[in-house]
Amino acid sequence: MGSSVKKKKEKKKDFQKTKLKVGKARPKALNVTDTSFKSKSIVLNQQSLTTTAPSTFSQFSHHLSLLTHRAESQRRDSLSFLASVIAGSAANSSLPQPVSIILPRIFPLILDGSNSVRAQLIKLLRLLSAGEVEDHVDQLLLYIRAGMTHLAADVRVTAIELLDWLLEVSGQETVSCAGGWVKTLKCFLAVLGWQNGDGAVKWSGSRASFGKAGSEGKALVKNLTVLASFLRVGLLSAVEDTEENLPTTFPIWNAHDHTLPKHSNGFTHLNLFGAPRDAESEMYEDRQERQRVFHTSFQKSIDRGLEAAKKEGGEVGRAAAAVVKAVTEGLNTYGTDT
Repeated sequence: MGSSVKKKKEKKKDFQKTKLKVGKARPKALNVTDTSFKSKSIVLNQQSLTTTAPSTFSQFSHHLSLLTHRAESQRRDSLSFLASVIAGSAANSSLPQPVSIILPRIFPLILDGSNSVRAQLIKLLRLLSAGEVEDHVDQLLLYIRAGMTHLAADVRVTAIELLDWLLEVSGQETVSCAGGWVKTLKCFLAVLGWQNGDGAVKWSGSRASFGKAGSEGKALVKNLTVLASFLRVGLLSAVEDTEENLPTTFPIWNAHDHTLPKHSNGFTHLNLFGAPRDAESEMYEDRQERQRVFHTSFQKSIDRGLEAAKKEGGEVGRAAAAVVKAVTEGLNTYGTDT
């Protein structure tokens, strides 16, 4: 009898509701987990267990591979490391990686959506000399033209800044490379909104100045300023090619025409082994040829656009006047050169 009463009490105890008292902790369940223990972690100050630090070559190659990382902070930091290595290298010393490998990796970052990444990219490119850039101008112009017509206003501003820098360091290569003259001029017309088949110039939302409030005039002034620089480089004769600087005494008359090319691809303009080029992709190394193409294909559209731009006055009008001056001086000798 005693055992059966005890079993009944135990079963009844499972269904009894405990009365809670004020100030008294609730009793813990039977299956509660004890969390009073403390966890400890081991922190390593370095990831590699070797005592020797990685070489500059391996670090440089590693950061080159991180330029396509999904995190913008990592891309920015990698560009900063590459820039520090390039800035710290001596003038006559070679870089850990050749420029022909570095530049194709960093060119796509011109279209990067992060402002900090593009700003760091400009700093890196400005560290390179003209001789290191001039052989890759045609590749760089592909991304610059894509950036000039980009939907994001900040990317367009970056592309225009890079074109301005490229004209300073390698101006002649910029206007004389394949597609450098015609395609870039067409890109300027598209950016400025000066392409109209009816012959009338109307400002539209397609011009490069649309974007953030307050930045409209600045973008237009910058575009016109770089256009003036581009036309001066392409239409005016270079200083080193003027007759005053060339030897004219016998027997070395026109000796510069018979010397070896200054570039490794001195016969690229002949396009001996490449695909056939159209008029847009043609190389116009001769100033007279650039003047002819500009006069026949672009001068009317640009003149009409400049007339409309000068009516706005202010900084835009002054920038348009600079373009007019560049066109006038550039075509001053058109048709008279022999």
